[in-house]
Amino acid sequence: MQQFRTIGVVGAGMMGSEIALVFALAGHPTIISDENRGVAEAVPDRLRGVLERGIGRGFWTKDAAEAALANLRVVGGPDDYADRDLTIEAVFESEPVKREVFARLDKIIAADAGVASNTSSIPITSLAAGLSEGRRRHFLGTHFFSPVSRMQLVEVIPGLDTDPSYADAVSDTLRGIGKTPIRVKDVAGFAINRLLHALVLESIRLVEEGVCTPADVDLGCKLGLGHPIGPFELLDNTTNTLSRDVHEVLYKAYGERFLPRPLLRQMVAAGYNARKAGPGWYRYGKDGKRL
Repeated sequence: MQQFRTIGVVGAGMMGSEIALVFALAGHPTIISDENRGVAEAVPDRLRGVLERGIGRGFWTKDAAEAALANLRVVGGPDDYADRDLTIEAVFESEPVKREVFARLDKIIAADAGVASNTSSIPITSLAAGLSEGRRRHFLGTHFFSPVSRMQLVEVIPGLDTDPSYADAVSDTLRGIGKTPIRVKDVAGFAINRLLHALVLESIRLVEEGVCTPADVDLGCKLGLGHPIGPFELLDNTTNTLSRDVHEVLYKAYGERFLPRPLLRQMVAAGYNARKAGPGWYRYGKDGKRL
């Protein structure tokens, strides 16, 4: 079975940086880049905060945290990925942008190197159009869940042309970093996001109708359904813009049941993206803590 040791991550936002972190924690030499150089250069400091919180909660030791940072390197862009065994794309949820990344990587990485997408909703076979025909057998979806440093699940989504042995090899690599992969058919939204966003849409309807406040919905989901985080807390962590974009993909694929809610569209238009930018469903101080 193919082995993946050296890892590349393209996209240094919250998801990309933590995907890089979990590979680095497991001992993989890992590189990361972002089109926005400032975002990429901020990764080590951002991850130090994640690691310090993890040390305090007993998730890993100080030595393991220091080793992880030593395994992680910020680079200039996809041109630096020629020696990577496996490269994971984690840019924002736009099919044209993702295809651009794949087209560039296709010209740079080795012929037998693997490529994966962290898309949360876009069908993998559609994204594969950004790759040459011969490369598509070594391409699939690896949908991580936020926060990646704590969530064990990864959806593994083979495309129409994905070699089954490549999907097995990627799944084995994910198990090696402490994740639990599940195999999912290549459909829009895959499996878990279809479940999650059905809940998110109904939660927003409850607020639009004045049935509950966001805080009450979150408390109800945690205490009544056993969820570790409420839907509005999750929206503030992952951004309303991302959820709006996912709803658009799901609506296009499945119709009215995933129609983006007017209140969510208003929040996005107003720039209410919480921890990423300004207020969200809750208000936050300059330190990022909820007020």
